[in-house]
Amino acid sequence: MGQIEKFPQTERLVVIGNGMAGGRAMEELFAKQHAPMKVTVFGAEPRVNYNRIMLSPVLSGEKAFEDIIIHDHAWYAKHGVELRSGEPVVAIDRAAKLIETAAGEKVPYDKLIVATGSMPFVIPVPGANLEGVVTFRDLDDVEKMHGAAEKGGAAVVIGGGLLGLEAAAGLALKGMKVSVVHLMPTLMERQLDPSAGYLLQKAISERGIEVHVGANTEAILGEDHVTGVKLKDGRVLPADLVVMAVGIRPNSALAKAAGLECNRGVVVDDLMRTSDPAIFAVGECVEHRGQCYGLVAPLYDMAKVLAAELAGEQPGGFIPAATSTKLKVTGIDLFSVGDFSDDDENNEVVLRDPSRGIYKRVILRDDKVVGAVLYGDTNDGAWYFDLLKKGEDVAAIRDTLIFGQAYQGGSPLDPTAAVAALPDDAEICGCNGVCKGSIVSAITEGGLTTLEDVRAKTKASASCGQCAGKVELLLAATLGDGYEKSGRKPMCKCTDLTHEEVRGFIKAKQLKSLPAVMQELGWKSSGGCPSCQPALNYYLVCDWPGEYQDDYQARFINERVHANIQKDGTYSVVPRMWGGVTTPDELRAIADVADRFKIPMVKVTGGQRIDLLGVKKQDLPAVWAQLNAAGMLSGFAYAKGLRTVKTCVGSEFCRFGTQDSTGLGIKLEKLMCGSWTPAKVKLGVSGCPRNCAESTVKDIGVICVDSGYDLHVAGAAGLHVRQTDLLGHVDTEAEALEYCAAILQMYREEAAYLDRLYKWVEKTGLERLRKTIFEDHEARKGLYDRFLLSQRYARRDPWAERAAGKDLHEFMPLAVLSPVAPIAAE
Repeated sequence: MGQIEKFPQTERLVVIGNGMAGGRAMEELFAKQHAPMKVTVFGAEPRVNYNRIMLSPVLSGEKAFEDIIIHDHAWYAKHGVELRSGEPVVAIDRAAKLIETAAGEKVPYDKLIVATGSMPFVIPVPGANLEGVVTFRDLDDVEKMHGAAEKGGAAVVIGGGLLGLEAAAGLALKGMKVSVVHLMPTLMERQLDPSAGYLLQKAISERGIEVHVGANTEAILGEDHVTGVKLKDGRVLPADLVVMAVGIRPNSALAKAAGLECNRGVVVDDLMRTSDPAIFAVGECVEHRGQCYGLVAPLYDMAKVLAAELAGEQPGGFIPAATSTKLKVTGIDLFSVGDFSDDDENNEVVLRDPSRGIYKRVILRDDKVVGAVLYGDTNDGAWYFDLLKKGEDVAAIRDTLIFGQAYQGGSPLDPTAAVAALPDDAEICGCNGVCKGSIVSAITEGGLTTLEDVRAKTKASASCGQCAGKVELLLAATLGDGYEKSGRKPMCKCTDLTHEEVRGFIKAKQLKSLPAVMQELGWKSSGGCPSCQPALNYYLVCDWPGEYQDDYQARFINERVHANIQKDGTYSVVPRMWGGVTTPDELRAIADVADRFKIPMVKVTGGQRIDLLGVKKQDLPAVWAQLNAAGMLSGFAYAKGLRTVKTCVGSEFCRFGTQDSTGLGIKLEKLMCGSWTPAKVKLGVSGCPRNCAESTVKDIGVICVDSGYDLHVAGAAGLHVRQTDLLGHVDTEAEALEYCAAILQMYREEAAYLDRLYKWVEKTGLERLRKTIFEDHEARKGLYDRFLLSQRYARRDPWAERAAGKDLHEFMPLAVLSPVAPIAAE
């Protein structure tokens, strides 16, 4: 430990914990003028104080332990500190003012600092105690991981937060095959928004690390040594090493055993004093005003306050400040600070550059920066952090704020003038390397007048499409009055792309999440808007069945709660009646529900169903449970999906019926039930040309004739009334089922969200639809097969799921308010 220099000593200060918080408190204290103290430091680890934040570079091999030492033995000797490393303290005797070590030695104190830090949280699953399962908290853990990495094999890191990702990257650099298992939908969800989380996952995956988000660990497998990790969905990931990095909790056991006030951590006041006036606490073991801290910046602020208090300076007290986050993985640049939640009081400025993998989002409230998330280019992180801490008004620079500190002071131009002012070598389309001069030359020399012309000639906007708006501005600037703006309608204010273009890019670029779509297609907002969120959610549900998980929060209220909201805030419930057929038992069940829940209206619908109107929201799960018990399912009367298949009695009872229209209608409804579509879909099956089921005003209509079935499409009977078009004829019931499902799937795959089927047919053309369904047998079969695949994941009863407790919060009141009794007049 080196020779300890002699100092005049009076008061005895004992520090339990030789970590970063306790060490910084001593540094701050020694820098002040104060009465002499005899300082003794006990550390559980057999080494000097080192920088735990830098354990990740030690794991990866980028640094050695010697590179991350904060206080070497000479430092302790210089300041007269007696270091007792490798000697854990096991008890505090407050009455006698003694601490007791594991070896049984008792050491007196006048003042005591508890700086015991935190403990890694180990998830309580079977196998958590197996050899080969480690945490990532200290140098001993790093050495265990180094030993495992030398043998090679597979490692599973449980936890996709800051520490888990650093561990994963380090083990991958050491040659292990690494998988990350994370419970939440995106990585580092506490520090990053979903867009930045998507980019981070993409970068981690590109390093050969498998990332499993939304994954829950069920068990760690093995007899004596870990062999794998089993997930709740049944998947098993092979593992020779498992690293638990799922969080920390304050190490307050010693303080609690001594009778100090503790909740989650050791409770302290603003001056770091515990419930015992002779004992202080600092660092991750502390709970201050109900908050515990795990980042170094607030711990160092605590240390300053504690040192000032020990020196008798009467400090102002600890005030938590905003903290920023950076990931210590070489080649991945991210920065996060402040509040980036979606809030009605917040607004945002967003910049995306998909070709360079850049995402910037600055969150404002009352014209002040309250948060920032940067990925790919973090150079301005410190500037945004400074604006946040100072609370500066940024209204004057709002238009250029997102471009960073170097771009301040300019004045915004009209968008068309701004594009026109660009030099000819300015890049317009980064994906295809097309500059402004090339586009202008193509327009003038080739007589191009539309975006599609420019796209075909130069490839500008042909890849990600985010530069389409700039290309149109160039057309306007080049053609002047001769330019007629195209009829293309952007999907919403968040993008310049149309619905059709977005759908095409989702498939072509294999985009399988909302953050992926928004980043790769250059969304102008961080999380979309009420127009694009449900549309994108539908496109992803349709295009990637079994891979994309439906985001119910991106749906409208009716689809979230699986009932139709009425003008008084109550809901209507419509149980499914296959083909409009019911039974006495079902009718009795409906009557019982109406009586039990005092439902004010029971009405027969035009779709041959029964509607229960006026159901209270909190009663919905119980109503569904009772209907489910009678064998009745959701009628999806609220859905952008199959609503009803209306039938007539057909050949079973009708004198004019040519086929079993009721039976076919039931089969069609059971085949298509649960399918999500761009807009509501209604079918009709009529048993003869008399058309009692009104099939010629349905989205898809079947007219039974003696020789088989005539298939009709594109009818409507709402605000827009339209008779169907005859698409073609099939001979058998099996063909009718296949052809109708293929029509529905083609509509599902191609139509813009909220476009009814007749609008889609007007856009795509009746002849194209006819050729695909009736002439291209391979294409039809492919559509039918894809529909069946989709139905494997879609055909479930949401009422039964909610009655069993899924999304229960949707049906619980925010608060129960009791009326206040009036005060009697005196």
